[in-house]
Amino acid sequence: MKGVRKPVIRAASGEAPGFAVRRLAADILDDVLRRHRSLDDLLDSSGEFASLAERDRALTRALVATVLRRLGTLRHLLALFLERGLPAQVPRVETALLIGAAQILFLNVPDHAAVDLSVRIAQADRRAAGFDGLINAVLRRLAREGATRLATIDTTALDTPDWMMARWTSAYGLATARAIAVANRNEPPLDLTVKSDPEHWAEKLGGRVIATRSVRLIAPGPVNALPGFAEGAWWIQDAGASLPTRLLGDVRGQRVADLCAAPGGKTAQLALVGAKVTAVDRALARLQRLRDNLSRLGLEAEIVAADVEKWIAEPFDAVLLDAPCSSTGTIRRHPDVLWLKKASDVPKLSAVQRRLLDRAVALTRPGGTLVYCTCSLEPEENEMVVCDLLAHMPRLRRAPIQAAEVFGCVEFISEDGDLRTLPCQLPDTDSRFAGIDGFYAARLIKDH
Repeated sequence: MKGVRKPVIRAASGEAPGFAVRRLAADILDDVLRRHRSLDDLLDSSGEFASLAERDRALTRALVATVLRRLGTLRHLLALFLERGLPAQVPRVETALLIGAAQILFLNVPDHAAVDLSVRIAQADRRAAGFDGLINAVLRRLAREGATRLATIDTTALDTPDWMMARWTSAYGLATARAIAVANRNEPPLDLTVKSDPEHWAEKLGGRVIATRSVRLIAPGPVNALPGFAEGAWWIQDAGASLPTRLLGDVRGQRVADLCAAPGGKTAQLALVGAKVTAVDRALARLQRLRDNLSRLGLEAEIVAADVEKWIAEPFDAVLLDAPCSSTGTIRRHPDVLWLKKASDVPKLSAVQRRLLDRAVALTRPGGTLVYCTCSLEPEENEMVVCDLLAHMPRLRRAPIQAAEVFGCVEFISEDGDLRTLPCQLPDTDSRFAGIDGFYAARLIKDH
């Protein structure tokens, strides 16, 4: 399938308008899909991304995130128009097709621009340049027929790896598993935890106060330019992530350990209510973000750079362990999780969680409270870990969560009395305001 190559129209800089963004998006997408690198890490470390104007950064992120959220659907549709399949050993061809197809089907980009700039992505690559005619022909056909084909396909499960869908179906039932998959395809809103008066800040920022008392915004632009940022009136924190610290109860004046604390949203919550917080994490770069956040917010905590498994300290009145996990509850915000995580990761992470939880128990004084939480949807990382802990530590007991502790949202409470939020919860008539990250938390008391 060969198309006629269109004349190259150069911008003043020597590149076609919009090409630099598409090329960078293609580079980042290749790093995620071919080299299994984290999207956030790539964006944080890219000088080229940082040098872009805010509008171009937003477009770059949207291009990559849209491909990752709809990867199964995009690959399915492109396969319908590739008579001989993708060329072997030239992954840039698929990348160019995915970037173009995402713009044609899901983003507000004129078809001709999406096609032309994807062709240029291939032309700029030595091995892919010979396939520019193929890319041109496939994307033009997709522009003509893609929407019609899309309407005939059940795409709900296509964009979620089979192993994830199987696990969610087993844990929550097919209907809920499909609802989670649908929720994960939506761009999430921005949630803020405010120091005080959420109604005031919702009005000032053009957002709304949701059930968890978070302030929720849609597409606010540069966060550091929003009212209240510089003066430290609020911080970014998903509504689901804001709930576990509340399960510790009144910790004013108490010594509280926040384990695996960076980047510090929960540390800030604890410091705000008057706890004497010790925040522990081994990731130095993330700890620096925690320091910067606390400084902007005018809050204080003792910060310790250490491996929690090996850290020794006097027992605390309360301990919060936000354990490393598969992060399957945060796919709305981190769509790369869909394609970076594997089923084999779950038992490995579960082993780490069990070791960390044993250490957290040792750091909790008799009579103290321990909250274990993750942003995973997988029972093997949550309920099963806690069940096994309770079975071999008779001094521990579960303290079931009460509705008032989660703002009356009884749907957030599991049969065992633990916290369990799902991405398909917090519905809204405006889908842009709907959803919440998937979080699990169990509250445990260490008896004397």
